[in-house]
Amino acid sequence: MSEIIGIKHNNEIFDTQTAHKEGINGDKIYFDNSSESLSIIRHSCAHLMAQAIKEIYADAKFFVGPVVEEGFYYDFKTSTKIGEEDLSIIEKRMKEIAKKGLPILKMTMTRKQAMEKFANDELKQAVMSRITGDEFGVYQQGDFEDLCRGPHLPNTKFLHSFRLTKLAGAYLGGDENAEMLTRIYGIAFADKESLNAYIQQLEEAKKRDHRKLGLEMGLFGFDEEIGAGLPIWLPKGARLRRRIEELLTKALIIREYEPVRGPEILKSSVWKISGHYDNYKENMYFTTIDEVEYGIKPMNCVGHIKVYQSASRSYRDLPLRFYEYGVVHRHEKSGVLHGLLRVREFTQDDAHIFCRPSQIKDEVSYIIDFTRKIMGAFGFCYEMELSTRPAKSIGDDKVWEIATQALQDALKSNQISYRIDEGGGAFYGPKIDIKITDAIGRKWQCGTVQIDMNLPQRFRLEYTDENNTYQQPVMIHRAILGSFERFVAILTEHFGGEFPFFVAPTQVVLIPISEDQLAYALEIKKELLSMGAYAEIMDKNETLSKKVRNAEKQRVPMIAVIGEKEVHTKTLSIRDRRLKTQYEMNQKEFLDMVETKMKEVSF
Repeated sequence: MSEIIGIKHNNEIFDTQTAHKEGINGDKIYFDNSSESLSIIRHSCAHLMAQAIKEIYADAKFFVGPVVEEGFYYDFKTSTKIGEEDLSIIEKRMKEIAKKGLPILKMTMTRKQAMEKFANDELKQAVMSRITGDEFGVYQQGDFEDLCRGPHLPNTKFLHSFRLTKLAGAYLGGDENAEMLTRIYGIAFADKESLNAYIQQLEEAKKRDHRKLGLEMGLFGFDEEIGAGLPIWLPKGARLRRRIEELLTKALIIREYEPVRGPEILKSSVWKISGHYDNYKENMYFTTIDEVEYGIKPMNCVGHIKVYQSASRSYRDLPLRFYEYGVVHRHEKSGVLHGLLRVREFTQDDAHIFCRPSQIKDEVSYIIDFTRKIMGAFGFCYEMELSTRPAKSIGDDKVWEIATQALQDALKSNQISYRIDEGGGAFYGPKIDIKITDAIGRKWQCGTVQIDMNLPQRFRLEYTDENNTYQQPVMIHRAILGSFERFVAILTEHFGGEFPFFVAPTQVVLIPISEDQLAYALEIKKELLSMGAYAEIMDKNETLSKKVRNAEKQRVPMIAVIGEKEVHTKTLSIRDRRLKTQYEMNQKEFLDMVETKMKEVSF
């Protein structure tokens, strides 16, 4: 059995030296690739990286080096300009230090001692200003030491399977008005096999990067003249997105959702009622009209509340299901913008369900079933996570308990295994997050189901029950894709641009060998368009091989070559990219096949 490197007690992880010193007992954490073990390994590897940087760049000063979902990073500054080519140099020094097996020792300092020790280090001063209390943990290995709560490994010899992954810039403390620091990311595992598998995944991810494929395939773009984080949908990307919307709309109508639409700017007074003004203001954009402040909506919920309030409601009307492909704006910091995955304007596949408390379980069950069908259509595996009340929240404890229990009951009744994210809920209610796994094993946060008894209370929503008395409805916030932008990004990377036939931006490329076959190609295109499939004709004055190559670069599922024989026999010579085969079909068989393929998937 591998060595014990930590103890887990009350959901907190302690390294062995801290546990021994403070007499903490709990679940043993072994040196392996469990999440608890990796948090200790990666925390220690961050310090190993900082030690190597300090040895190479003597004037380096360090801010923070936390463990994050993608591994770890350290923010620091030095007078030397560091480039990607320097990562291998730093990594080599890390390996040299690790082999020495330096003991990693924990000490404590009072605030006064720490302030004096780091008096000439403005970054350490900045770290301490963000920490309350009079005692600081300090970890030391060799000549390197840094303020840190831990946990850490017993010595550096444990660190042998790591890689520095990327270099970035980061504002001090995430403040865009503060100085820019250098940030280096890294990854670490307990064994070489896991590291190698991760590196292979990284290489595959580079090939599938939706920003690269989006540019190559003409799906979307960004323009600095317009502004960062504001995507422009090009025709092919808009066709892909429209097709997903069409399938989703049909499914929503069958499930008795009603289309609604709210304004994109609302008076700040309603955002104050909702709680967004106090709890979400830093993520919103504001403007003033006729000396009245308005907020550009970051969410669609208030508009849907106003739809609910537009008429008197009875228990017979419930549940009411409203949906909107709502455009929202959120102020994301420039450093976190990332293609379509993190933008400032996006469109949610949003819905709000107003129901009685007794209907919560059934409504959430319907959403879970809907999710199963959508994810199944795209071949996604997925998991669900229940997020509970965060520290910054609104509403009574009893309301939170009822809402959280309703979500748990729905998950259990649908036999869904789930994880619990303590404190990860929205500020107004608990939620279920839908996380999908793509073709190369990465997990992505997509949809969410949130129970909200607070907004109905704040806006005094009512319905009359069987006894003609007024009751307060429950509001369920629900998005399955999350946003069209994020979902298209994930879909692009999942399929590497090789989209399934039923949502591909272009289903068929028609290639007439000469101008004599153009009329037949136009006839086929018209038929395809009429059945909802999109076809393009490549009739430029180029060689056949070049036309085929261009179509293949666009990852079009089917290429139909039309020559003199095809026109005469009313056939098509098909190159099926998905099946990697070539065959001939007569016109009717081909059109019937395409129509079947377009209809074979529904949500």
